[in-house]
Amino acid sequence: MTVESTAARKPRRSAGSKTGTTRTTAQSADAPAVDAPATAAKRVTAKRAATKKPAAKPAATGADPDLVQLLTPEGRRVKNAAYDPYVAALTSDELRGLYRDMVLTRRFDAEATSLQRQGELGLWASLLGQEAAQIGSGRATRPDDYVFPTYREHGVAWCRDVDPTNLLGMFRGVNNGGWDPSINNFHLYTIVIGSQTLHATGYAMGVAKDGADSAVVAYFGDGASSQGDVAESFTFASVYNAPVVFFCQNNQWAISEPTERQTRVPLYQRAQGYGFPGVRVDGNDVLAVLAVTRWALERARRGEGPTLVEAFTYRMGDHTTSDDASRYRHDDERVAWEAKDPIARLRTYLEASNHAEEGFFAELEAESESLGRRVREVVRAMPDPDPFAMFEHTYADGHALVDEERAQFAAYQASFADVEEA
Repeated sequence: MTVESTAARKPRRSAGSKTGTTRTTAQSADAPAVDAPATAAKRVTAKRAATKKPAAKPAATGADPDLVQLLTPEGRRVKNAAYDPYVAALTSDELRGLYRDMVLTRRFDAEATSLQRQGELGLWASLLGQEAAQIGSGRATRPDDYVFPTYREHGVAWCRDVDPTNLLGMFRGVNNGGWDPSINNFHLYTIVIGSQTLHATGYAMGVAKDGADSAVVAYFGDGASSQGDVAESFTFASVYNAPVVFFCQNNQWAISEPTERQTRVPLYQRAQGYGFPGVRVDGNDVLAVLAVTRWALERARRGEGPTLVEAFTYRMGDHTTSDDASRYRHDDERVAWEAKDPIARLRTYLEASNHAEEGFFAELEAESESLGRRVREVVRAMPDPDPFAMFEHTYADGHALVDEERAQFAAYQASFADVEEA
């Protein structure tokens, strides 16, 4: 398998989908190097101007002025005075490390998808295309920070040193998580859409009361941004100045609904209504994501409150393996995003700037295949869970009703043995 390949199937696109980014006037009053928000007078002027015949549009530059980008899709490094300092000290080893993280995460993800297709997993949510958003933000965290993921943050789990095979137990149905959150400060996957933002906000409020200088990161998607839980977490985080970074991976599709069905303005601008900064970053640019997330985390640790980071990226695969994205997306949309592949652009930069030689890529290819084999072997060797384990972790000191339920369940299980003996 080629570790840089994207996916096998090219889907169609519905009439309501989009391919480009939304241009806006400002990111946040508190973010580095941004414009001031539009005044009421400017809005009135704009409204009047809209009634006139529109002037000819200027030639497109191909760049979104509100999208923080340090590495173009062609792999060319561009300067950004506000965010360059956050990645200026990266060494060649660290740059290669970011590339390795993305390649191995993609390889693991591809193997998990294949295992589900073979019946070894019940379900899988692929991160294909979102590697830079996850690796860049994950590598920006410190060990004492705490992360609250959704169910797709396999790259962030990798950065938090969670063994990738531990992610698969839940999807195989042999456990309810597979790792101890307190060891890696990486919470268990959350299936309920958006609820983890409340958990993260409450945890961050506790961090602030404890006087610690660590920060909290809450991951969610563009679809989850429409949930009431997310709005409530924004309110509490702002009012209580919680040290939390809300990291939204806008992958353009909330299952089969495009982003324009979630919001009338760019997602990062929602932060303005809650009184904290919002920033849109190129989610396929691992350097930009790393820089912006470092800035947001440092801001939180200084006691300056929450930040909303919108990583503008794309879900290259289906929503999950139970989905068929070809029913609502068109081929040309995917092709346009394939040209922005996060792994390909970093490799181009590494080669052009002499940060990596061919031997590095060959060794990584072999390492990725080894990872794939290990994942297959571990998953197929996973033992079935003890059916009575669910009763052991409900109450710390036991409970009469749980004891009764355990006995009823034991009798139910025993009834199968009687049928087999007969």
